[in-house]
Amino acid sequence: MNYWLLKSEPDCFSIADLAAAPKQTTYWDGVRNYQARNMLRDQMQPGDLVLYYHSSAEPPAVVGTAKVVKAGYPDHTAQDPKGDHYDPKHTAMSPIWYMVDIQLGEIFPRELPIGELRGVPALKEMELLKTGSRLSVQPVRKSEYEAILKLAKQPAPAESATAKKPAKRKAVAGATKGAPRKRGG
Repeated sequence: MNYWLLKSEPDCFSIADLAAAPKQTTYWDGVRNYQARNMLRDQMQPGDLVLYYHSSAEPPAVVGTAKVVKAGYPDHTAQDPKGDHYDPKHTAMSPIWYMVDIQLGEIFPRELPIGELRGVPALKEMELLKTGSRLSVQPVRKSEYEAILKLAKQPAPAESATAKKPAKRKAVAGATKGAPRKRGG
């Protein structure tokens, strides 16, 4: 079993959108980076566990977990000329971009902001916390995954309790399986 971190902008497809999707499952589309694509295509397998990360949020944070339920397959959104993810070089006969299906595991009782994660010794080598790390699909060590699960069940540190919380938002209409919005880069 492998462990991963998937980044999504919460105003595009939040963990709440995943929770609202049919069977709490969706495909993870829109990845347009070759290194991230290779992980989706070649490494992610059903049963792999995922940390769900809200990027471009204030503050960015790990907000829950998911599970890979379908291994990598061609990203059909790259074939839609009207879609945000269109790539004319991607065809059914010669696919370039791939996606996986994920299913909600849990929504954490509290968000784990990146600033808090930086202070956890067990996470000092985590890819997410490295300077310049921008991939929307990242491998995670089992020990890092377990440390984050443990942290999610602890009360927030006192200094984080007063930090500005992101505004709650409504789920994006149509952002479920069959009409997803951009997730990765």
